[in-house]
Amino acid sequence: MKPQRPVLLRTTRKPTVESDPHPADRHVGRQIATVRVQSDVSQGQLARAIGISFQQLQKYENARNRVSASMLYEIATSLGVPVSRLFEGLPGNDESRERARPLPVDERLEFIASAEGRHLIEGLMNLPPRVRGRVSSLIAALGEELALLDKKDDDEAAGETAQGDRRVS
Repeated sequence: MKPQRPVLLRTTRKPTVESDPHPADRHVGRQIATVRVQSDVSQGQLARAIGISFQQLQKYENARNRVSASMLYEIATSLGVPVSRLFEGLPGNDESRERARPLPVDERLEFIASAEGRHLIEGLMNLPPRVRGRVSSLIAALGEELALLDKKDDDEAAGETAQGDRRVS
């Protein structure tokens, strides 16, 4: 009688050739993009540093192409992070379950990847560097001003609620 081999149970659906990328590939791609943006490195800069085209890096970040182990090593080394950083928050990663929560999807990455974001960046890149810096400063100042106005509105709304609560008492 032959010994029976253990049955391995798949925890996720096996992607077919024409289906979406595997969730792990999407996760790693998002992590590469997140670390790259946090490190203030452009796709072109990282691609040159690891010896690939920026289009290939885009495919890695969007999970249209899988990233090999050696390329993960090159990417992590170029960004100055351990390879494990690219797997943090991945479901089923025992080490990450113990010490790291999944990272939130960075809204900046979603905006940059959108048509509006690409159009804005293209317009900014057409400006002379000095003007581009001033426009960036203006946008940052507008964002700060709007955040202060939102906070003021929230504080006033909270104050009205507190006064209303006192009247009921």
